[in-house]
Amino acid sequence: MRSFRNLLEHHWSEGRFVCVGLDSELEKIPQTAQQRHSDGSLLIKETIVAFNRAIIEATHNLVCAYKPNAAFYEAHGLAGVAALEETMKLLHTIAPNVPIILDAKRGDIGNTNNGYIASAFDHLKADAITVHPYLGGESLKPFLDRAEKGIIIMCRNSNPGAGEFQDLIVEGKPLYQKVAHQVSTQWNQNNNCGLVVGATFPSQLREVRQIVDTMPLLIPGVGAQGGSVQETVKAAQDRHGVGMIINSSRGIIFASVEKDFAEAARRETEKLHHLINQHR
Repeated sequence: MRSFRNLLEHHWSEGRFVCVGLDSELEKIPQTAQQRHSDGSLLIKETIVAFNRAIIEATHNLVCAYKPNAAFYEAHGLAGVAALEETMKLLHTIAPNVPIILDAKRGDIGNTNNGYIASAFDHLKADAITVHPYLGGESLKPFLDRAEKGIIIMCRNSNPGAGEFQDLIVEGKPLYQKVAHQVSTQWNQNNNCGLVVGATFPSQLREVRQIVDTMPLLIPGVGAQGGSVQETVKAAQDRHGVGMIINSSRGIIFASVEKDFAEAARRETEKLHHLINQHR
């Protein structure tokens, strides 16, 4: 059976820790990737898919994961959802051994989560999904029970306002530390959990790593958000020197707006790949 954790560990063993975020914002897609009707109007699905195909073909042998963010597809209604479906198929075809993280940040009561699970895992064939912890482990049980899938829980995010709740002191510790401890000790019975922790807060990243041992950390915030690769690697690697899924989205996929956008994406992926391994 295809396992998110096994796929990840294979790529880690070969020194691959870059996750390319397919945040394929339509308005930023270069003109050379745009597909149009005969009347000149933009073909939404075809444009997004053509762009993603080029990015995937250029980078697939350098990465440990891809992370399409559902928002950039759902924003365009049926055409966008169709583009996401086609992108997932492309990923399984072009990069069949690279795990796919659907960045959808789901989280509701258990019965509603069954619908999210059917969509993400059974229909779209994602290998992992991001979820919110706010409703507790009981509500996330349908996700956690999918032992072969990765369940990646929001912990300490990279946005400037993340500390409004995540830094609140609960029983003497910041809430994000309580989340990390709860996931590590109570929710990870199937060894399929991970945490989202931003590169923009390296001290908190280090604290989380000390709590969760070898659990995978999905780390946004390098690249366009300014997180330091060196500080991120030093803080986030586990005792085996792995455990990291270091995401870059805009910094890779929109590295160029010219016809060389795919080649530029590969160059930026290679650059990040080498920087990560330089600091391990």
